[in-house]
Formats: sequence, structure tokens, C-alpha cells
Amino acid sequence: MYCPMPIVKTLKAIRELQVGQVLELIGDDPGIKSDIPAWCKTTGHECLGIEESGKEIHAYVRKTK
Repeated sequence: MYCPMPIVKTLKAIRELQVGQVLELIGDDPGIKSDIPAWCKTTGHECLGIEESGKEIHAYVRKTK
């Protein structure tokens, strides 16, 4: 999922997943590197990692509840 507004889009997308499934977010805003882990800590979901590929930033979130 390409994510220009990571937190809003992440919330909508995570609701559609089953517990244990992983959401991959792709964005170009460097803020995603701090926003997604903070959001996961707040919501209880698991941030599996963040990778950078050129200008793209990939974040992986596992739904836990």
C-alpha cells in the first residue's frame, strides 16, 4: 500500500486485516520512520521493521488484536 498519509491510511488498512497478518506500507515521507513505530506502540500492533530503498520507505506492521 502506497502511503502518503501513513497514520490515517494505516488505521484504515489494519482494520481490514486479520490478527497475525502483516501490512506493508510504502511512503516517501521520512516521518514514517518515527510515526509508524510510535503508532504501533500506542495501538499495540507490532512494527516488524522499516527499510529504505532509494526514496521509498517500507514499513511492516503485524496486526496483534
